[in-house]
Parts: sequence; C-alpha cells; structure tokens
Amino acid sequence: MNRRTRFASKLVMAAVCLCLTAQLSAGDDTKTPPPPKGLRVFTCGHSFHVWVVRILDEMAKAAGIDHEVAGVSSIGGSRVIQHWDVAEEKNKAKEALRAGKVDVLTLSPIWVVPAKDLKAVTPVPGDKREITWLPDDGIEKFARLGVEHNPNIRITVQEYWLPNDEYVPVYPLQTKKMFDHDATNLAELRKSQARYDHDVDEFVRAINKRLGKDVIVTVPAGQAVLALREKVVAGKVPGLKTQSELFRDSWGHPTPPAQVLATYCHFAIIYRRSPVGLPLPSILAKNPAWDDKLNRLLQELAWDAVCKHRMSGVRAKGGQPAK
Repeated sequence: MNRRTRFASKLVMAAVCLCLTAQLSAGDDTKTPPPPKGLRVFTCGHSFHVWVVRILDEMAKAAGIDHEVAGVSSIGGSRVIQHWDVAEEKNKAKEALRAGKVDVLTLSPIWVVPAKDLKAVTPVPGDKREITWLPDDGIEKFARLGVEHNPNIRITVQEYWLPNDEYVPVYPLQTKKMFDHDATNLAELRKSQARYDHDVDEFVRAINKRLGKDVIVTVPAGQAVLALREKVVAGKVPGLKTQSELFRDSWGHPTPPAQVLATYCHFAIIYRRSPVGLPLPSILAKNPAWDDKLNRLLQELAWDAVCKHRMSGVRAKGGQPAK
C-alpha cells in the first residue's frame, strides 16, 4: 500500500469514527434524562388545593425523584393571609421558611382582586349587602420571608377553576348556590377564566417586580380543567361522560380526575418536566373506569396548559425554565 492509499484509508477511518460519535451523541439525546434533584415542598391551601400534597408526593417518587413534603398548612375556604396569621407558636409554614427548609412553597388564594376594582355584588337574591374581597397580601408576605432565608426559593400560586362556573369575587363564599355544571356555556366560561387568570397574573407580576426577581409563578389548573371539560363534551375522555363527574358539588370541589390533572400541572412546574409517562396514580386506580388512557390524557392536558401559560416559568422544549 503506497503512501497516498494509506492516507486515504486514514481519512475514511476518521470519517467513520466521526459518524459513529455523532450517532452515539444523538442516541444520548433521546435517552430519558435523569431524575431532577428532589425538592422540599411546603403547601398552604384549602379544599381546592391541599390534596395536591399526597398526590404530588406519589407522582414525584414514581418518577424517581427524592421528593420531600416539608409541611402542610390546611385551612378550609382560606385566603393565604390566614395561613400567615396563624399564631407564631403554631405557624409551621413560617418556621420551615425561617429555617431555610423550603425549596418550593405552594399557595392557593381564592380571589386577589383589589377592592377598588370591584362593584357592589349581591351574592344571594334578597341579600343587599355590599361585599368586596381585598387583595391577598399573604402571598407577598410569604414570598418576602421565603426569599430572605432561601434566595432560590420558588413560590407557586394556583389559578383554579371558577366556583359555580362564574367569576364573582365575593365573600362570604357562595358555596351553597345550586348550579348545573353540565349546562355551562363553555365559551363564556373560557372568557371568565381568562379574566380571572389575568387578574391573578397581574397581581403576581406586581409582587415579583417589587421583589426584583421572578420568585412567584402561577399554575394554570383552571385552564387545564376547562380543556378537560371541553373534551368531555366532545366525547373524547375515557371513563367520563359528563362535566359534572369532575366535581363533587355545585361549588366545584374536585373529584379524583380533576385533582390528578391539577397535580400534574404542579408537578410540571415544580420539577420543570413533562408528567407524560408517569404511572396511574392510586387515587385513579380505585375506579376501574379511570384507566391508563385517561391518565395519559390528563398528563397531556396538564403539560399543554403549563407550556402555554406565560406565567408558569416553563417552556415546552425539555421543560426548562422560561426565559
């Protein structure tokens, strides 16, 4: 073999090596990424949120994540400020935050509309009281305390589905109002949901601006539930035939499918990855009609809602933090 032939052979071998390296690299990209570092998550919430704790813990561990429940503050029908105002000696949320033992704090306000933006509302026929709901300043108080003791803390604010399928931010809450979820005009509901989400997002943006960083993100649970309801009406949801099957009452307390959907939204935002592919949660497995097909749909709807939501802190590709 002359010198020119040997040189040509070396070039060929080099090209083959480069090709194999490229193929191996491409193969690496298709592998499932390793589980992210587990986070310490504390939850303050009411009956539209507090069940996230147990379901999220199961989901994270099923994904191989060393997730930790840092604590729970549960108060029925609560504003965030009520969790803040718990007596110091009993306030586990403040205690955990001050100790720097919280990576993520999940919050679930009811209304955050400034009183100046509200008109007098008559919640019940014949009731002439003028009722308003003040901004929930507990969110900012918790955010400031959290950042003080853990500069990298993240705080989530759940934007939930509208009680009684309407955006009427009043107190006392209209929990006894009779309502037929199956009769709701979903196009009108989507407009109301958008107004509510906008108000929460603007409220959060203002807090982040005062903090000087994007500490708080919002969780579009309401948008995800609405998307699920639209699919139910279209007959495209395995195991569910009517919208009312998603709620235990007129007020809107969720049944397991809605709970799981909302929790997938939290999983996606907290761990910045798609929930698609996670196994059937035990809360769904209790009902034979709620199978893997329904679970997959809930995962896809949650991921879609999170990726489309500008305040979620997540973008679609790889579930990385939004920029």
